[in-house]
Amino acid sequence: MKQTRIEELVGRAREIAAAVIAPNVEEEDRDALWPAPAMRALAQAGLMGLHVPVELGGHGQGLAGLLAIAQVLARESPSAALCYAMHCVGTAVIAAKATPFQQEAYLEPIARGEHITTLALSEPGTGSFFWLPETRLDAAEGGFRVTGTKSFVTNGGHASSYVVSTAAEDELQDEGSFSCVVLDAELPGLRWEGAWAGLGMRSNSSRTLHLEGVPLRPDHLLGAQGDQLWYVFEVVAPYFLMAMAGTYLGVADASLEVAREHLRTRRQSHSGELLGSNPLLAHRLGALWTELERTRRLVESAAARADAREADALLGVLACKAAAGDTAVELANEAMTLCGGAGYRENGKLARMLRDARAAHVMSPTTDLLKTWVGRALLGQPLL
Repeated sequence: MKQTRIEELVGRAREIAAAVIAPNVEEEDRDALWPAPAMRALAQAGLMGLHVPVELGGHGQGLAGLLAIAQVLARESPSAALCYAMHCVGTAVIAAKATPFQQEAYLEPIARGEHITTLALSEPGTGSFFWLPETRLDAAEGGFRVTGTKSFVTNGGHASSYVVSTAAEDELQDEGSFSCVVLDAELPGLRWEGAWAGLGMRSNSSRTLHLEGVPLRPDHLLGAQGDQLWYVFEVVAPYFLMAMAGTYLGVADASLEVAREHLRTRRQSHSGELLGSNPLLAHRLGALWTELERTRRLVESAAARADAREADALLGVLACKAAAGDTAVELANEAMTLCGGAGYRENGKLARMLRDARAAHVMSPTTDLLKTWVGRALLGQPLL
C-alpha cells in the first residue's frame, strides 16, 4: 500500500474544519457538547488512522502530520482538535509495540474509522506527575484487574477504548516504572463521574474515570509489564506534546487572524481612517506575527527532527508545548486588546480562544514542568 501524502490529508482536514467544525463550534462550546459531527467527518474522511501503519490500512504518518492537522482543526475549534489529537496519541501508543491481536482488534478498526481511542494517564492524586500512576494492575485469574481513578480523560465516555497507565505492587516502589494497558469501553467496572464543564476546552469531554476492578486479559497489556518508562519518552511525550503544540499554534493563528481582519476592515467613523493605518496598532500586530512565526518554526523543527530520529530531538519536543502554550495565551490576550470592545463580546471567537488557550499551562506536563525538564536536559541532569 502507498502512503498518502500529508498535503492531501491536511486538505481533507481543512475542508472538514470549514464545513463541519465551524458551523457547530459555538453551540458545542456553549453547551459543552462533545464534537460528534467533527469526529464522524474525520472518520469518514479516513483521517483516524493517521498513525496506523500503512500495511494495516493507515497512513503511517509521524509527528509532522499530527502537528499539521491539529493546527488546521484548532483554528476553528481547539476542543475538536484536542479530541482528534488525543485519539491519534492513543493510536500511536498502541501501534508502538502492537501484537497481532492488538493490530486486528484496535489498529485495523481505527484505520477503517470504526474505533476511537484516547489516553487516560492523569490522576487526581499525582496531578502533573503523570509518570507516577497509583492505578493498580493486580494479577487475577485469567489475567489482571485494574483499579484506580483517572482524571481529565479527553473523549471520556465517547471513545471505544482507553490507553491507561497502571502500576503493579512491585512497580509502586520503583519511580517511573509502570505498565500501559488498553481497556475496551464496554468492560465491566468502568464508571464515569459527571459531565465535563470547564472554563475552556468545553467540548472535549475531559471526564473522570473510575476503574473498579476492571477484568483484563493479558493480551491487552501494551509492551512488557513494567517497562513503560520507554513509552513515556519514546511515544507518549513526543506525540502528546506535539498534539498540544499543534492545537495551541492553531489557537494563536486564529487569534492573530481575528485581530488582523479587525484592523484591516474597521474604520473610525469620525475620520474614516482604517484602524490598521495607526502605526502603533500595525506595530503591535507585526510583533504578534513575529512571535507566532518564531514559535511555529521551533515546533516544526522539533517535529521534523523527532521524525528523523535525531539523537537530541527530545529537547525541542519538550520545549514545543510550553512555547506554543505561551504564544497562544499571549496572542489571544493581545488580539482581544487590539479588537477592543468588538473582541470582548460574550462567547465571541476571541473569548473562546482565550479560554481555550489558558488550558495550556495547566495540562500535564505543565508549562513550568516542561521548562524545568529543558533546563535539566541542558545541564545534563536526569529529567525525572
